[in-house]
Amino acid sequence: MNRLRHLAAAASAAAVLAATACGTTSVEEAEPEAVAAPASESCADDTTTTSTDPVSLTDGVGRQVELDKPAERIAVLEWQQVEDALTLCVTPVAVSDTEGYSTWVSAEELPEGVTDIGSREEPDLDTLYAQNPDLVVVEAFSADDEIIAQLEERGVPVLATLGADPADPIGNMRDVFGMIGEATGRSERAEQELQRFNDHLADAKEQVAALDLPTTDFLYFDGWLQGGNLTIRPYGEGALFTALGEELGMTPVWTDEINEAYGDGGVNPSYGLAQTDVEGLTAVGEANLFYANDEGVGGYVEELEKNPIWTSLPAVEEERAHAFPPRIWGAGGPRSTEQAIDGFVDALTQG
Repeated sequence: MNRLRHLAAAASAAAVLAATACGTTSVEEAEPEAVAAPASESCADDTTTTSTDPVSLTDGVGRQVELDKPAERIAVLEWQQVEDALTLCVTPVAVSDTEGYSTWVSAEELPEGVTDIGSREEPDLDTLYAQNPDLVVVEAFSADDEIIAQLEERGVPVLATLGADPADPIGNMRDVFGMIGEATGRSERAEQELQRFNDHLADAKEQVAALDLPTTDFLYFDGWLQGGNLTIRPYGEGALFTALGEELGMTPVWTDEINEAYGDGGVNPSYGLAQTDVEGLTAVGEANLFYANDEGVGGYVEELEKNPIWTSLPAVEEERAHAFPPRIWGAGGPRSTEQAIDGFVDALTQG
């Protein structure tokens, strides 16, 4: 199942083989063409080494992946993994929905010249394989995911990363990043970046702990407009941004009980995302509110701020309702997640 349906529903409305020998593949011996220079500005000063040793790893859904050498020409079907590759100083040769990535993700800029292979739900496999990839990186929830079977028919190795882990969303973000680092021979860079992330989080926790907050209760949400109707999507237990808020010492308030009373369509169990209307926000009481900013590409925030229910909420009246900066991807890698940490800390310390 694809993250597009869950994490990017707001974006689209406003503008993931059994674990058997079939998961074991090896790279063709043909010499690849040159790969474009890395896009990440941080890579200009990168001094980490790239391994040339064979790769043997168990991917996110339990499949064994074997590469004669680390992958150099990777095709990537999901945005977190695109961001991860760029942070690792590996520029993909093919990416799903390049325009969407550049619209919604700001942590790593996608360079010009990367081939667009269509939507993440239905990638153009002919275009993908025309780029001669030596690894295809996908997102899945099980080894039975049909996209894995489709891709393996072409004889190129497939690395399946786990789409989400509601029990440990931050840990899964780290695991996905480290796995791509291992597959591309960039484990040293991955370790460096993960240490950077850990240090960033630790520093942020200290900053928040030093604050005298009127309440530690919080809710993060995003939303969208469709047919004139405003939909709010609360992030509950199991969502990455909820876990970040908890790490910073805050208490999430979108509970199963609130969702039962105010939710519309339940909670997605994989991503911890619910759905409600503006009235549903009244159920979170005095909680601090944080929300995604769709400036220039949506419209839900503008409509929300006109709503009398919104303007009467305690957090709004007391200036404890904070829009994050635009283009912070809600299911990204270490760099996007650092942006989210900064979004929380800046709002709490400057608000």
